Amino acid sequence: MLKIKKNDEVIVIKGRDKGRRGEVIKVLDGGRLLVSGVNMLKKHERGNPNTGKQGGILEQEGPIQVSNVAIWNDKDDKADRVGFDLKDGKKVRVFKSTRKAIDE
Repeated sequence: MLKIKKNDEVIVIKGRDKGRRGEVIKVLDGGRLLVSGVNMLKKHERGNPNTGKQGGILEQEGPIQVSNVAIWNDKDDKADRVGFDLKDGKKVRVFKSTRKAIDE
């Protein structure tokens, strides 16, 4: 079971975007994430008149290492770590500081 999943709100704890928060768009292989509004890259794209696609400079999210982000705890308004507990025979993700379930 992964500690950080799609649609989780995370905060960057290392790197040039330190302190920025965003939602996980996609979890990639190799322990990398795409987070909305974090690690923005510029991509030069050529237009295609046959499909009506306009070219130009596009901004898109780049991958960020999962070790450089922490899950955001809305109730305590701080970054937190993820642990696991058994509830009703199922493995559930919990915040380490409060031991409350994340996916409620």
